[in-house]
Amino acid sequence: MVKFYLGGGPNPRKVALFLEEAGVPYEPIWVNTGEGEQHRPEFLALNPNAKIPVIVDGDRVVFDSNAILLYLAEKHEMFVPERSSPEWAEMISWLMFIASGLGPYSGQSVHFRHAAPEEQPYAITRYLFEARRHFDIVEDRLAGREWLVGDDYSIVDMALWGWAAFLSRILEEEDVERYPNVAALVERIGARPAAERAIAIGSRPGAGPPKVYANPHLFRYLATDKG
Repeated sequence: MVKFYLGGGPNPRKVALFLEEAGVPYEPIWVNTGEGEQHRPEFLALNPNAKIPVIVDGDRVVFDSNAILLYLAEKHEMFVPERSSPEWAEMISWLMFIASGLGPYSGQSVHFRHAAPEEQPYAITRYLFEARRHFDIVEDRLAGREWLVGDDYSIVDMALWGWAAFLSRILEEEDVERYPNVAALVERIGARPAAERAIAIGSRPGAGPPKVYANPHLFRYLATDKG
C-alpha cells in the first residue's frame, strides 16, 4: 500500500485526485506543516526539501507533486498518453510548465497577498502579474478543447486543477471572470466523484487554520532579507 504524506493545499490535492481516480490503495499520513513537522528528521529523510506531498511505494520514495503524478501514471498506465505519441511530448511540456511556472508563481502570489507578515507591494505586483500571465496561457490553450493535451483527461489536467481550483485566492476576485475555459475545466473535474474524495482527504477535520509563522526555519529565513 502506498503511504501518502499530505496536508492541505493544491499540491497534495492533485496527488489525492490521481490515487482516487486510479483506485490505488493508500494510507494518508497528515503532515502538519504549520507546526513545522516537515522539518523533522524522519520527514527530511523522505524529502530533504521539506515539502509535501511525498509517497512511499514499497522501496521507492517520490517527492514533488508533478513527479509523483508522472510516476503513478507510468506505473499504472493510466491518465497518460502513449510514449510514442506526439501527445506524450505535449503532456511533458505542459506538466513542466505547471511545475516550474504556474504553480510557483501562484503559490508566491498567495503567500505575499495573504500570508506575508508585512505588505510588500513589489512582490505582490510581480507575482500577481506572473500568475495572471501563466493562467492567460492556459486559458488560450483550453479555447475550443476540454483537456490540455489531446482528447483525454490526463495527469496534466489534474496538475492544473490542483491550482486552478484556488483561482480566486491566487488572483484578485475580479480576475476570475477572465478565465472561463479554466473555470470550465475546474468544474468538469470537480464534478467527478474522485475529486470530491480528494478534496475531503485534504481537509483534515478539526485541524484549524495553519499557523503560518510557527516554523522557526521560516522566521530565520525572513530575517535574512532573502525572502
